[in-house]
Amino acid sequence: MDQKMFCYQCEQTAGCAGCTGSTGVCGKTAETARLQDQLVGAMIGLARAAEGVECPGDRVYRTVIEGLFTTLTNVSFDDDAIRAQIEKTHREKERLLAAPVKKSAGPREKAAGESGAAASVQDTDDYNLGLLWDMDPDIRSLKSLILFGLKGMAAYAYHALMLGASDETVNQFFLTGLREIAKDGTVESLLPTVLKVGEVNLTCMAMLDAANTGTYGTPIPVSVPLVVERGPFIVVTGHDLKDLELLLKQTEGKGVNIYTHGEMLPAHAYPELRKYPQLKGNFGTAWQNQQKEFADIPAPILFTTNCLMPPKKSYADRVFTTEVVAYPGMVHIDDEKDFTPVIEKALELGGYQEDRQFTGINGGTRVMTGFGHGTILSMADQVIDAVKSGAIRHFFLVAGCDGAKPGRNYYTDFVKQTPEDSIVLTLACGKFRFNDLDLGNIGGLPRIMDMGQCNDAYGAIKVAMALAEAFGCEVNELPLSFVLSWYEQKAVCILLTLLHLGIRNIRLGPSLPAFLSPNILNFLVENYGIGPVTTPEEDLKALLG
Repeated sequence: MDQKMFCYQCEQTAGCAGCTGSTGVCGKTAETARLQDQLVGAMIGLARAAEGVECPGDRVYRTVIEGLFTTLTNVSFDDDAIRAQIEKTHREKERLLAAPVKKSAGPREKAAGESGAAASVQDTDDYNLGLLWDMDPDIRSLKSLILFGLKGMAAYAYHALMLGASDETVNQFFLTGLREIAKDGTVESLLPTVLKVGEVNLTCMAMLDAANTGTYGTPIPVSVPLVVERGPFIVVTGHDLKDLELLLKQTEGKGVNIYTHGEMLPAHAYPELRKYPQLKGNFGTAWQNQQKEFADIPAPILFTTNCLMPPKKSYADRVFTTEVVAYPGMVHIDDEKDFTPVIEKALELGGYQEDRQFTGINGGTRVMTGFGHGTILSMADQVIDAVKSGAIRHFFLVAGCDGAKPGRNYYTDFVKQTPEDSIVLTLACGKFRFNDLDLGNIGGLPRIMDMGQCNDAYGAIKVAMALAEAFGCEVNELPLSFVLSWYEQKAVCILLTLLHLGIRNIRLGPSLPAFLSPNILNFLVENYGIGPVTTPEEDLKALLG
């Protein structure tokens, strides 16, 4: 393409069409975007080499999962780190091609014979992702849904992998989906794969849910303070619970307190993490406010997953990254997970000299979390009775990613205007728009229930399915409405999971994805009733009938 770069994978892409200049809205350069596309192309080459191989192996799977995660929005801005991942992908492909073929099932063996050493270069070449961006709009739209859905699912698979959980069906589908992007396809042939992403992502989210609760216990409701106590502290942001656990272990007895930020807030609800007394509270709000909230902070910030923005000078010297997160010039904690540099920086900076009270967006000084599916389903009889008695008339799942684009105040206004006989379920960082509001209770149940991270969307699905079973109806017949916000690719794979399950009449905003062509958008409207958010007043009127 003639443009310096082309990227339209996030909600804030320039002009709701695509970033095509020298720098994307997220801050990545044209060179970074080019390398990320090259990495995707290399992974497609690896997936091609794995076709016909009965069991490509954990190394191949991890390479693909890491690579896809690396290309997620706001994960890696480090060109050298991306180049290293490309080289790693190429090495895995060469190793795979040199290994004996165990199963005659595809073009690789036909070209290579039993040794695999003479595999056709044509079959295993890296794919030029620029071909995708120049395709027919409808084909490009469907393949983008597949690619971006795979990227989002890779984040969930990665977190599960860090806790020792893996699933062969999920792993194999990463390879299948990548190969599909490079194949010739029609709208009719690609649509099943798009929905398959949603189906496999449901399995992936269930795996992550089991890994999280199996490792750290079932989340329990907890009120989290927004005050930072005096003395040295570390802010941990992102999503990775394993990194937080390791940091908590390494800070025991060091006089350093730990505060969560953004999507790490739900960590306070896990019993095995709550047992650490230095896990004190939550600092700040959602990811897009970090450049303001971290300005001159007297503490280091550890980024464990996506949601990294280019650091400002006022705090760049105290940013640390780990896993696949990377930014040029920042200290990176490698796989040995020695957080000594982070702890030493905390002790050097010293923290605040006095306790510092912060507030949420609406002025609240505490926020609740921990209403995972385990907690809500344990109260199922109470919830069902409240519905039958008329105390609860409607449920709203107001969930998803937050962002800086104008129009996201819609979600705050929507929640404020929900009727007093309704429950608001929420998850992911979009909740920071309203999670410090006090909307009261219904029969002892808080009207706002935070179900956790975006990673915990599986819990919302479990609750919806359980309610449908209890009332002997379909999910679409429940007094339940989905009002979602999206920003990056994890939201894409969750949306595809909802579509796979046949969930209808989803409201999506603050704007619809730029990668949805008019024809594909029309298909979603006609078949699933998906539509853009309008105004809180109009949408509430429509959803409440």
